[in-house]
Amino acid sequence: MHIPDGYLSPSTCAVMAAGATPFWLIALRRLRALLNARLVPMLSLFSAFSFVIMMFNLPLPGGTTGHAVGMGIGAIVLGPWASILAISVALLIQALFFGDGGITCYGANCFNMAIVGSLGAYWIYRMLAARSDLTAPRRIAAAALAGYLAINISALCAAIEFGIQPALFHDETGAPLYAPYPLSIAVPAMLIGHLAFAGLAEAVISGGVVAYLQRANPALLRTSAPNAAIGTFAETEPRSGSVWAALRPLWIGLALMMILTPLGLLAAGSAWGEWGVEDFKNPDVREQMTVASHGIAPPAEPPRGLEKLASLWTAPFPDYAPTFLKSAQLGYILSAMMGVGLIIVLCLLIGWIFRLFARGENDPLGSPS
Repeated sequence: MHIPDGYLSPSTCAVMAAGATPFWLIALRRLRALLNARLVPMLSLFSAFSFVIMMFNLPLPGGTTGHAVGMGIGAIVLGPWASILAISVALLIQALFFGDGGITCYGANCFNMAIVGSLGAYWIYRMLAARSDLTAPRRIAAAALAGYLAINISALCAAIEFGIQPALFHDETGAPLYAPYPLSIAVPAMLIGHLAFAGLAEAVISGGVVAYLQRANPALLRTSAPNAAIGTFAETEPRSGSVWAALRPLWIGLALMMILTPLGLLAAGSAWGEWGVEDFKNPDVREQMTVASHGIAPPAEPPRGLEKLASLWTAPFPDYAPTFLKSAQLGYILSAMMGVGLIIVLCLLIGWIFRLFARGENDPLGSPS
């Protein structure tokens, strides 16, 4: 679902970035108002979780791959606005350092996964869970369905963005300049795989983590259920100084996931709509593209606009494969560790900036007269 550079026209990228900006601004304003010592560790954890879970590629029909995003559980635990920021941070690190998603398409990728995914998952979960106890089994089912529906809505958004490109942007001969397949191919190609596989993975993750938190720390489910009863469990809110320690079991689980990330290499092929320029010239890959696109062959040559924009940014560790390591498995683990470390640093920086602004506003002597 990560749209690479060159698949969307510059004007489409500008529109998507403009559409995402108000949501980022609202999220930053909401988080600034809610800033406390608990927020930064939570933001770091779920942003890192989203980053790592997206490295686990799943085989999809037609020889392509897909992945869960973590938008469901992020929205449930953090709330929609913090989830928007957490997933946006993960997508930024992926695009800048690992070439997963384009720089020009960053706004579109955030709109689809971070914004639509988080808001969709949150409101679906709130509607389905209603006022049930935090520890009620109903909340597990609500979380699973919210994650499943949210990722498919996100996939539909990406498919529409892909599919409108040939109609709106083509040369004088009618050849597409960017994404080559129309809506009639893009929508089913994206949705079939997500409805059948990636959506189920998102459902299992969302429902599974909620079930775990109901037993381990139901207080973490309070954000998306402010009026729910706790049930038979005692609700404990960690002190501000012990938040990192309170989240230790979840960080340990994340560390284990990082070690297991090479399992994501077992799924062969690329995600639909994420083929590189060289793939259009490779007979074997072209055959895979044809099969994945319901028998419709791609253009004989890479679309001109795609070819031009694809080289706009070269990530230092493309495809999560550091060039100084010969082992793909070790490179994948190291990339996961680097990504998580960068996310923690960025989230700490965001928290420090928020605190700096808050200190300046609260201290009348903090600014010159």
